[in-house]
Amino acid sequence: MLQAPRHLATFLSARAITVWYSAPAILGMLAEQHKARSPAPNRLRLVLFAGEVFPIAKLRRLLQLWPQPAYYNLYGPTETNVCTAYRVPTPIPAERVEPLPIGHPCDHCDTIVVDEHQQPVPDGEPGLLCVAGPSVATGYWNAPEKTAQRFFQRNGQRWYNTGDIVRASPKGYLFLGRLDRMIKRHGYRIELDEIESCLAAHPELTACAVVSSGSDGNTTITAFVVARDAPLCPTDLSRFCYNRLARYMVPDQFRYLPDLPRTSTGKTHYQLLERQCDAKQA
Repeated sequence: MLQAPRHLATFLSARAITVWYSAPAILGMLAEQHKARSPAPNRLRLVLFAGEVFPIAKLRRLLQLWPQPAYYNLYGPTETNVCTAYRVPTPIPAERVEPLPIGHPCDHCDTIVVDEHQQPVPDGEPGLLCVAGPSVATGYWNAPEKTAQRFFQRNGQRWYNTGDIVRASPKGYLFLGRLDRMIKRHGYRIELDEIESCLAAHPELTACAVVSSGSDGNTTITAFVVARDAPLCPTDLSRFCYNRLARYMVPDQFRYLPDLPRTSTGKTHYQLLERQCDAKQA
């Protein structure tokens, strides 16, 4: 299905599927390839997606193609299962370019946002999302040191530090990026996911992924992009980023791919892209 997402609507209708749950990647490709006049799946009532950020332009397009289901953005690492949810508004305002919230905690979970010392941060301040509740794992098998790094006790509960940076808002948590996707270069902290969100708003790009290679003092930021039609001039992409990001966050280079590599679950395969950068620098 990842190789032929345009056939997804036919498959869903033929099998009378009522609920769909996947990573956003296949749904995003469907939004790009599906023809406006093609029939929508007539039994589908609920679309759930999780695992990575759904680019807002593709999600808006999907809602235009399939307006009848309810859409939910779910969040939750393997260690906690799904712990927050956000119902996608219909329609998504045309002026919105930032990703949707990951939502409010589910009834079975407690959540807090903490700093690097595991102390709660004030509402509206960015911090690390931690989760407690019956769905939280007890730890990692035969890995006590790793368990101690991510799990901790607080007020009689076992908590898991997701490593995800969020900020609380009236509509739920806003996902800002991964702690392990934050780099430091020339004294500045840079969130690679923020650069991705910027590029995802470019109307001539259908997908993008940003990685870093090297170390502080010699760190290179590379943006892998998939063009809608012909590749754009790298100078134009740099200018697009300069107009929206701090100068130190603009990628050093842009590489065009026919499509981004995916893991078996449909997520962007960042490790493979990082290895490509390392191999080129070697």
